[in-house]
Amino acid sequence: MNEDLPRSDDTGFDRVLAFTVPARSARGRVVRLGPVLETVLSAHSYPKVVKHVLAEALVLTALMGSLLKERGAQLTFQAQAEGGAVDLLVCDYRDGELRGYLRHDPVLAEKLEEDCSLETIFGTGYLAITFDLDVSNERYQGVVPLEGASLAEACENYFAQSEQLPTVIRVAVRSNDPRCVAGGLLVQHLPDGEEGKERLHAKEMHPDWEHVSIMTQSIRPAELVDPVLNLEQLVWRLFHEEDEVRAEPLEPLQRGCRCSVEYYQSILAAFPEAERVDMRDETGMVPVDCAFCSRILHVPV
Repeated sequence: MNEDLPRSDDTGFDRVLAFTVPARSARGRVVRLGPVLETVLSAHSYPKVVKHVLAEALVLTALMGSLLKERGAQLTFQAQAEGGAVDLLVCDYRDGELRGYLRHDPVLAEKLEEDCSLETIFGTGYLAITFDLDVSNERYQGVVPLEGASLAEACENYFAQSEQLPTVIRVAVRSNDPRCVAGGLLVQHLPDGEEGKERLHAKEMHPDWEHVSIMTQSIRPAELVDPVLNLEQLVWRLFHEEDEVRAEPLEPLQRGCRCSVEYYQSILAAFPEAERVDMRDETGMVPVDCAFCSRILHVPV
């Protein structure tokens, strides 16, 4: 590994490290969530298994969202389903800000056992990944069935079907300590060793990708959430035999809920006056409950 690889003495909580392995035509992201994860999860009283699912979704959102290059661009991770304990899960990432919310049936959620299947948790549904590009005002969305052993596997299916990019994703969540910690690793094969080129040559059985895939899958869940092992060391463990690995720390992550009186005023302004009157309470304000941060804002309209 080249000597220019950034080193860090901290644990890597709430950070994303971007890296590429040029000779193998591969790029990756590795993330570990700590205090930010705790802040998001504390907005609601989630049962243990449900909390684990939301933590996994937040890691996946950070991994995929950090692939965006434009300032102001947003990735939205949304699962909708019926017949299970969870019927809605929404997370998004924009400029290092991460937020998430999960709606569940409290009775069914309390009955969930650890390591249960996606079908048991969600029933039947779909996963939608949406990229909103602020500069060009374009939107791209891919939708796949909510199937597989985990949300990470469902995301791998998304990249295979919608992006035609061979992708390996690994996520781990540790919630039995005083605080919840979650980490994830995403590695993709890029054709011709360069982003932005035609993807016709990105093949699952390419020898370089086969090697990178095997190395990526060797990561242990404990390594992803180990507070002693920083992100640079984690990448080094996987790819230290490569001639060159380029790594770049991205902006720190933070919990970013964009709810504000001004924001909700702009939304409510689109409603007819008669409907806004019906929404007002005895003080003349419209109470708005933000699902992401569990705050109730009183909005004058």
